[in-house]
Amino acid sequence: MKNLAPEYWEEGKKNLMEVDFKIKEIIDKYEYPSLTTRDDMFFTLIRSIVGQQISVKAADTVWEKLVNKAQEIRPEIIFGMDKIEMRNCGLSERKVEYMKSASEKWINGYDEIDWNNLSNEMVINKLIEIRGIGIWTAEMILIFTLMRPDVFPMGDIGAIRALEKIYNKGERMTKKEIEEVAITWKPWRTIATWYLWRSIDPEPVQY
Repeated sequence: MKNLAPEYWEEGKKNLMEVDFKIKEIIDKYEYPSLTTRDDMFFTLIRSIVGQQISVKAADTVWEKLVNKAQEIRPEIIFGMDKIEMRNCGLSERKVEYMKSASEKWINGYDEIDWNNLSNEMVINKLIEIRGIGIWTAEMILIFTLMRPDVFPMGDIGAIRALEKIYNKGERMTKKEIEEVAITWKPWRTIATWYLWRSIDPEPVQY
């Protein structure tokens, strides 16, 4: 397993702290560790499917069971797993189907795509061709595998709630209001998102 931090992290963090005092406070409190990557897109994709629409705690429980059963998270292993055994790990029938679909795509050529040479938009468009993969999951790939520096996942409830807590005393904000805050973090919105997550859960998010 690789455990690599982005080259841009220190520069981006310093810039963010200069332009946004509230983000600076979070960084001062939860500065380390930084975002890291396993550099394994399929692994992150399967981990993201597990986490769709359930709490972090519930996802961790299901994930642990799946890893114990599969031993390794590789396309041919997930594709070949018994569906009932996967359901017994706590996965819904739909998530099992999504994982099988992703595995099939990887077996049939997705593992040969040079993702690093695709734009964010191109990566998202390619990933959402997979059944059950939406923009949120694709954005998790952009953040946790490709480590793109300027991604703010508007569909991530945790990040949105953290932003509302910090910038609006926990009161709900409109999409436009959220975007007006997030735009001030360009071109380092990934870093800001990481620290929003840390502000509500000091344990580092991993996919």
